[in-house]
Amino acid sequence: MKEIVEKLLRIETELARRKKADRLSRYNTGEKIHEKQVEFHRCIKRNRWVFGGNRCGKTECGAVETIYMARGIHPYRANKKDVHGWVVSLSTQVQRDVAQKKILHYLRKDWIEEIVMQSGRKDSPEMGVIDFIRVKNVFGGVSVIGFKSCDQGREKFQGASLDFVWFDEEPPYDIYLECRMRVMDKKGDIFGTMTPLKGQTFVYEEIYLNRHNDAEVWYEFMEWADNPYLDEGEIKALQGCMDEGQLQSRRYGKFALAKGLVYPEFDERIHVIEPFSVPPEWQDNIAIDPGLNNPLSAHWYAVDYDDNVYVIYEHFAAGRDVDYHAQEIKRICEMLGWKRDSKGRVQALIDSAAKQRTLSGVKNVCELFYERGVLVNPDVEKDLFSGISRVKSYLNQSNGLPNLYIFSSCVNLIAELKSYYWGKGDVPRKVDDHCLDELRYYLMTRPKNAPPPALASPILREKERLYRGLKRGGKID
Repeated sequence: MKEIVEKLLRIETELARRKKADRLSRYNTGEKIHEKQVEFHRCIKRNRWVFGGNRCGKTECGAVETIYMARGIHPYRANKKDVHGWVVSLSTQVQRDVAQKKILHYLRKDWIEEIVMQSGRKDSPEMGVIDFIRVKNVFGGVSVIGFKSCDQGREKFQGASLDFVWFDEEPPYDIYLECRMRVMDKKGDIFGTMTPLKGQTFVYEEIYLNRHNDAEVWYEFMEWADNPYLDEGEIKALQGCMDEGQLQSRRYGKFALAKGLVYPEFDERIHVIEPFSVPPEWQDNIAIDPGLNNPLSAHWYAVDYDDNVYVIYEHFAAGRDVDYHAQEIKRICEMLGWKRDSKGRVQALIDSAAKQRTLSGVKNVCELFYERGVLVNPDVEKDLFSGISRVKSYLNQSNGLPNLYIFSSCVNLIAELKSYYWGKGDVPRKVDDHCLDELRYYLMTRPKNAPPPALASPILREKERLYRGLKRGGKID
């Protein structure tokens, strides 16, 4: 009996030791959950990034994601054996002190098949620079986690076929492109964790703005308040020794810029929603910012009974004539079942400049649209600063809730809201603002905080409640 008790005690002791050594099993479990880290791991897009401030927990995401894949134990993705991936740091010193350290922190020793060093001893790998780690995969294979540094140059990133690449901080563009080539044939993953201190780099253009409208691109911002393990007193101390510009990047993970955003109130996670079938009663107006060589921008706007505006469709094209644009606008109206006047014409707002004739034309743009069945109204309020103020008020009400929602299919409007900056003389830079111009024209024509229509029936109100529940992800109030 004594021998049995002693054996059970030894088993319990060994299990307790293993549990203590298995830091991965304690990652985001218990009372404190880092919700932003969970969101990152749940994302199934193939090019996903965390833009985070210092000490917000972003590097933990990359390290744990790497081990999940190498071990074949990812809780949210399809797993496989014999996985080959790279961890890319800015330099070998940064690799040793940051990414490599995090990998070793979460990688149990009995999961390691072999460690090959660039420098240092394999019996104390944390003190040297690791070349690669061979990791036991739960499917019976062996995965490889290789370590690379950007200071090696692009040539050192050629030739391999990879399942994933983790960028710990922002790499040079040529290395980013080379790594994308490395994951192509396996349809592998790119993921990055970084504090954006370099301003408007390729990551800003290709990931944050997603200029190419890549459906596999995803990102999230992570800040100190998102990390449940940071002490509030420490947050206050750090915040007190930084100016506003430093806080934007080092606390909130925002891109560091010389001039501020015109619409910092815009938050893609709040204001951008997935398209849904809009009730005909919500249809309000179309707004157009005309252009021939320059892009013509047009958006379709709907309003619910609580005065919330929805941007539900977008037409955006450059280098086309009025015939093309009028035809497209009518086609989209037909597709949407959009309202028309008693003579079957489409009605829209347009920049007042459309009333002006050019030296080479006998008719102005308004007249050209009118002849093609699009009745445009150029009587819009164009005061820039009043319009910006109105847009801001719709993005952020005094109660903290927005009155403006944009369908995710309106990619050009979303990109312009994210990249519209103040320039010289307290005037926004006149670059990529066609969508924003007609957004201002539309909002300036609306009575602010108009009360719900008195004639709205209980049935229509119930229908609206159901639609808004769908908008919020299927949750019915």
